[in-house]
Amino acid sequence: MTDPKGLIRESYRIDGITDAECRSILIDWALSLPDGQDQKTALSDQLALNAAQNPDHPMTALLREGLETAPKRSGRRKRG
Repeated sequence: MTDPKGLIRESYRIDGITDAECRSILIDWALSLPDGQDQKTALSDQLALNAAQNPDHPMTALLREGLETAPKRSGRRKRG
Protein backbone atom coordinates (compact mmCIF):
# COMPACT_ATOMS: atom_id res chain seq x y z
CA MET A 1 0.00 0.00 0.00
CA THR A 2 1.54 3.29 -1.06
CA ASP A 3 -0.88 5.61 0.74
CA PRO A 4 -1.49 3.88 4.07
CA LYS A 5 -3.26 6.85 5.68
CA GLY A 6 -5.03 8.04 2.51
CA LEU A 7 -3.16 11.35 2.70
CA ILE A 8 -2.46 11.72 -1.01
CA ARG A 9 -6.00 10.69 -1.94
CA GLU A 10 -7.49 13.22 0.45
CA SER A 11 -5.21 16.03 -0.75
CA TYR A 12 -6.77 15.73 -4.19
CA ARG A 13 -10.23 16.21 -2.66
CA ILE A 14 -9.42 19.52 -0.94
CA ASP A 15 -10.63 22.45 -3.03
CA GLY A 16 -8.11 25.26 -3.26
CA ILE A 17 -5.30 23.36 -1.56
CA THR A 18 -2.02 25.24 -1.78
CA ASP A 19 1.46 24.10 -2.69
CA ALA A 20 2.58 24.61 0.91
CA GLU A 21 -0.28 22.47 2.23
CA CYS A 22 0.55 19.75 -0.29
CA ARG A 23 4.20 19.84 0.79
CA SER A 24 3.19 19.31 4.41
CA ILE A 25 0.92 16.41 3.43
CA LEU A 26 3.64 14.88 1.26
CA ILE A 27 6.13 14.95 4.13
CA ASP A 28 3.62 13.24 6.42
CA TRP A 29 2.90 10.71 3.67
CA ALA A 30 6.61 9.94 3.20
CA LEU A 31 7.08 9.44 6.92
CA SER A 32 4.10 7.08 7.06
CA LEU A 33 5.41 4.68 4.41
CA PRO A 34 6.10 1.22 5.81
CA ASP A 35 9.69 0.30 6.60
CA GLY A 36 11.34 -1.12 3.51
CA GLN A 37 8.95 0.65 1.10
CA ASP A 38 10.87 2.16 -1.81
CA GLN A 39 9.92 5.83 -1.90
CA LYS A 40 10.39 6.21 -5.67
CA THR A 41 8.11 3.26 -6.33
CA ALA A 42 5.49 4.71 -3.98
CA LEU A 43 5.72 8.13 -5.68
CA SER A 44 5.41 6.50 -9.09
CA ASP A 45 2.37 4.51 -7.94
CA GLN A 46 0.67 7.66 -6.66
CA LEU A 47 1.38 9.51 -9.90
CA ALA A 48 -0.11 6.64 -11.89
CA LEU A 49 -3.24 6.73 -9.73
CA ASN A 50 -3.78 10.49 -9.70
CA ALA A 51 -1.91 12.49 -12.33
CA ALA A 52 -4.06 11.76 -15.37
CA GLN A 53 -7.23 12.98 -13.65
CA ASN A 54 -5.47 15.90 -11.92
CA PRO A 55 -2.65 17.13 -14.16
CA ASP A 56 -2.66 20.72 -12.83
CA HIS A 57 -3.04 19.91 -9.13
CA PRO A 58 -0.19 21.06 -6.86
CA MET A 59 0.17 17.54 -5.44
CA THR A 60 0.77 16.16 -8.93
CA ALA A 61 3.60 18.65 -9.42
CA LEU A 62 5.12 17.70 -6.06
CA LEU A 63 4.85 13.98 -6.77
CA ARG A 64 6.70 14.53 -10.04
CA GLU A 65 9.33 16.64 -8.30
CA GLY A 66 9.71 14.04 -5.59
CA LEU A 67 10.12 11.27 -8.13
CA GLU A 68 13.00 13.17 -9.71
CA THR A 69 14.76 13.91 -6.42
CA ALA A 70 13.89 11.07 -4.00
CA PRO A 71 16.69 8.83 -2.84
CA LYS A 72 16.09 5.14 -3.28
CA ARG A 73 15.23 3.69 0.09
CA SER A 74 15.95 0.05 0.65
CA GLY A 75 15.87 -2.10 3.72
CA ARG A 76 14.79 -0.89 7.09
CA ARG A 77 15.37 2.54 8.48
CA LYS A 78 18.02 2.79 11.13
CA ARG A 79 16.68 4.04 14.41
CA GLY A 80 18.93 5.42 16.99
